[in-house]
Amino acid sequence: MRTAQKSAKGVSLYSRYLNRPAGRVLAAAAYRVGLTPNQVTLVSMAFTYGAIAAVALVRPSWTLSVAVYLALVIGFAFDSADGQLARLLRRGSPAGEWLDHVVDCGKITGVHAAVLISFYRFFDLPGEGWLLLPLGFQFAAVMIYVGGLLTEKLKPKAAPGSVPAAPSRIRAVGLLPVDYGVFCVVFLALGGGRAFLYAYAVLAGVYVLFLGAFLAKWFRELKAVGAPAA
Repeated sequence: MRTAQKSAKGVSLYSRYLNRPAGRVLAAAAYRVGLTPNQVTLVSMAFTYGAIAAVALVRPSWTLSVAVYLALVIGFAFDSADGQLARLLRRGSPAGEWLDHVVDCGKITGVHAAVLISFYRFFDLPGEGWLLLPLGFQFAAVMIYVGGLLTEKLKPKAAPGSVPAAPSRIRAVGLLPVDYGVFCVVFLALGGGRAFLYAYAVLAGVYVLFLGAFLAKWFRELKAVGAPAA
């Protein structure tokens, strides 16, 4: 399973040392019971979307906070496991990659929509303007996801046999605020009312700042590639 890992470049410490190792264990277990990579993706979807539905439909409490956090984290680990299992079995496919990205897109849009519904139904907000917060957070998160995905697809691939650069530890620490695993931690405060509101607001501001930095960086990198030869 160690040989079925993706590059650690551009990956935060949480994903590198917590989520991917957890996904490795789950991928090995899925292999032993005969699950396919797409089935593992659907397991990830069940945990994640179940947590999202709970946020929207259930009144916040400390019990709900822990349940939602665990379901999101487990779903994230299974999201890592499906790709590792596909590489282990050498069964990666366009359909599998499509399914994985579609589930991820639904996760990113759905979780902030669920927070918006929870704010409206259950929270005593300081003002109605706070209902715009999940929409802004959702915008920044979707832009980061789509922008990063497109940049990865459009940048030229490394030459076969080339040695990749060693991942930066400083960059791995710096990316922690926009790691999905760190985002999940915020839901441990869901039962705290205003504590969750303000923690969510702070993280939303961080995402907006990172969005501006990422967009500038990705545009410069793609512009440096230049136009393809006629």
